[in-house]
Parts: sequence; C-alpha cells; structure tokens
Amino acid sequence: MKNKIVSQKEWIKARKLFLKKEKAFTKLRDKFTEKIRRLPWVKIEKEYWFQGPNGRENLRDLFGKQSQLIVYHFMLGPDWDQGCKGCSFWADNFQGIPVHLAHRDVSFVAISRATLEKIESFRKRMDWNFKWVSSYGSDFNYDFNVSFTDELIKSGNAVYNFVPDNSVDDERPGISVFHKDKNNVYRTYSTYSRGLDIFNGAYNFLDIVPKGRDEKKDNPAEWLRHHDNY
Repeated sequence: MKNKIVSQKEWIKARKLFLKKEKAFTKLRDKFTEKIRRLPWVKIEKEYWFQGPNGRENLRDLFGKQSQLIVYHFMLGPDWDQGCKGCSFWADNFQGIPVHLAHRDVSFVAISRATLEKIESFRKRMDWNFKWVSSYGSDFNYDFNVSFTDELIKSGNAVYNFVPDNSVDDERPGISVFHKDKNNVYRTYSTYSRGLDIFNGAYNFLDIVPKGRDEKKDNPAEWLRHHDNY
C-alpha cells in the first residue's frame, strides 16, 4: 500500500481524527479488562508440585508474599534441546517486570515441563532473571491444556484455547492467573494463542510502524530467532 504524502497541517488533521478512534479503543479496552477481572473463579482442588531455585514448592508457595500469581506456560519439553523461540520472544519482554508486579501484589513465574537442570541451562544462556520452575512429573501442564500426550493427540481429543484442536503439538503456550486467600487457591483467568499478543511489547511496537509485523501469513514466526541467534 502506498501512503499519501501530505503537508504538516493535513497530517495533524488526519492524526487528530484518528486519535478519537484510538481513545475510544482505549476506553473499550478498559471496559474489557474490567470484565476479565469480574469473571468467575474456580478453586484448585489438586496439589501441584514444582522444582525451582527455592527447591520443591507447591502452587501456593509460588505466590510468595503476594495474593495474586501470573504463570507463563513456557514451551520447553523434557526432551527438548532448547526453549521455543516464540516463547523466548515473549520472555525477552518479561525482564524487569516482576519487581514492579510485586509492588501491586502480583508474583510472576514461568513454568515448563522440562527438568530444572535443563531450564536453568537455557535461562542462563538467554540471560533472563525471572523465576522459572519445572513441573516435570506433575499433571499441571496437562490440566491447564498446554501439554499433550501422544495418545491424546492421536485420539483427536486435545483441547487448546478452550476448543478441540487436532493440530496441537506436545507443547503449547499460554498464561494463567491465580488468586489465593487464607485457605484456597483459585484460577481466575487463562489465555492462549492470539490472546497472548498483547503481552508482547515488541509486537505492540511493530504494530505502529509502516511495515507492521511484516510476517508471512502461512508461517508468521518464520523470521524469528532466539536473541543470540540473529
């Protein structure tokens, strides 16, 4: 698409007209996120255990002193040599965020099915400092529909993003949110697939430049590399 070249006066006029739409979108987003926070909760009945830098911890332990917890379901299976390049792209956006979240009563952690040894090796390679724990041997990833057994995939009964999905691999990405009170832990929200886009700051920057994301429609992540492989 060829953009029209105009005078500064005409550009300001066009920009101000579009600004009205941007403000309307922002207010709509505010109403939308308020509805997310009003969704019903479900109590977590199963005990989940993880291995992390603090040793063996259950789901409640991952909250630390906070009452809210955000989990990024990072694609790194037990037999993988390295983390998913897409999840790594998202994870590059996580640096420095947890300390700010903590001051709004939120803990942040990434969880993968790989062993802690494999997670730590890749985390150090990527020079990330956010907390990342292993759910190896746990049902956690399966129960939150981000990991899938060969049998489930072959049966055609795999569910991803809340709908049947026969195209899933063994691992998929997602974000889940939890709240704890004195006695219980609750799942309050989960999002997957394109629902993750808003949590990638780099994509939000690309969306405002002339070429946009400039990705292939049939293979949008083809261009992507781990940040030490460009």
